[in-house]
Amino acid sequence: MYYSDYLQLNKILDAQDLESDRLGRHAHDEMLFIIIHQSYELWFKQILFEVRSIHAIMSQPNINDNSPELQKVNNRLQRCIEIMRVLVHKIDILETMTALDFLDFRDMLRPASGFQSTQFKELEAMLGLKMERRHGQEYYTSQLRPEDKAAIENLSKHTTILELMNQWLERMPFAEGEVSEGLVRDEFWSNYRNIYSHSLGEGEHGNVSAFESLFMTEANDEQRVLSAKARRAGLFIFLYRDYPILQNPFRIMNQLLELDELLANWRWRHMNMVHRMIGMRVGTGGSTGKGYLREAAFKHYVFAEFAELTSFLVERSKLPELTPSLKQALSFHA
Repeated sequence: MYYSDYLQLNKILDAQDLESDRLGRHAHDEMLFIIIHQSYELWFKQILFEVRSIHAIMSQPNINDNSPELQKVNNRLQRCIEIMRVLVHKIDILETMTALDFLDFRDMLRPASGFQSTQFKELEAMLGLKMERRHGQEYYTSQLRPEDKAAIENLSKHTTILELMNQWLERMPFAEGEVSEGLVRDEFWSNYRNIYSHSLGEGEHGNVSAFESLFMTEANDEQRVLSAKARRAGLFIFLYRDYPILQNPFRIMNQLLELDELLANWRWRHMNMVHRMIGMRVGTGGSTGKGYLREAAFKHYVFAEFAELTSFLVERSKLPELTPSLKQALSFHA
């Protein structure tokens, strides 16, 4: 095996054809622009490779918390996080190109746009960003080739990581809560509600009714993915995460939140870069440029329901004391 043959470097290093050279108007910074975006797509491919493997693990009907499976999920999520950190920082390199440098070749790219990155759309869809929740739904796939549009729309019909997390949390056997006539009638959660209500500051007492609606009733809300049962399990994990058997579940939830935050940071940095490069001009793909990116950055959080759980935490010193049997169940030696 030879290094360049194994990596197929002839294909990769010959894949930078400058449009400005083809038109006889050489633009020096076009090389940087191409390589940055090609490397983005390579890293998106790696993230998708990891996310698909996580999807396969979480799709199992039963997952043993003491098996290597959850640790694999943790490790692969951490890898995705580290890659996304790199992708956010790559914008620093791209910003060594000035607005005037970009203008040397920008109009040659129309109507191509980073908005046509099907891999990034696939990643969003696999994580849990449904078509109906996207900003500018009609525009979102309008710039894609028919086969790419069909692939994205088909993917959005499949079970997402967020939906798999809901199913996984619903299977958690701890502090499930007894349900009667659609209401949770459970000593632990009733006790916790009272502790929580007394922990609230001035102007926060409306949170009590939100707690009752989200955790104490089983009514379905079409705007949410997590069920009340899954939310109770998620909150229980956040509260008692220091117990050994809950450490891996907490890491998974926390890493999904971190990945979501990094995706938002990437969108935010991209928006600011676009504003710096083209001001208020229309994007090459026909979007409103900064305006579209700003709205998408705010609306495209996938795991917002996980972040919402932190609104209902109390201090460790105020946590309800667990029963001896539950403490034993939460240890590795149960």
